[in-house]
Amino acid sequence: MLKQITFATFFITFLGLSSGCQKTPGEGGNAQIKGVYWVRNYDPFFQIVQGRYPAVNTTVYLFFGDDTSPGTSVKTNANGEFEFKYLRKGKYKVIAYSKQLQNTTSTPNEFAVETIVNINKRKDIKDIGLDTLNQ
Repeated sequence: MLKQITFATFFITFLGLSSGCQKTPGEGGNAQIKGVYWVRNYDPFFQIVQGRYPAVNTTVYLFFGDDTSPGTSVKTNANGEFEFKYLRKGKYKVIAYSKQLQNTTSTPNEFAVETIVNINKRKDIKDIGLDTLNQ
């Protein structure tokens, strides 16, 4: 009888722990998000794109799920490429900051360039691109 009670207690504890271990978005998986961050240069009136080139050494942030703080960040390489590896299934937000022309002193000189990415498979590779204005 004692063995049955011990086994039942162990089994119930195991079920309780295993059901509470649902993995959330974040590091620890096999998926990845990667891309190239581009800079677009406009004429002084922001009418015509005069050129486009990779954003070098620019920080790109990755937010896990609905977190309000970044889970991790990387710098772009010499080709503007960035990569977040070893991610689990879930929703992610990729953000980089772009400089913008200021019309007034109260206008912020940066704004967030944001992309939502959903990883649905264990080994997904999501290739995204980010565009910015003058940098």
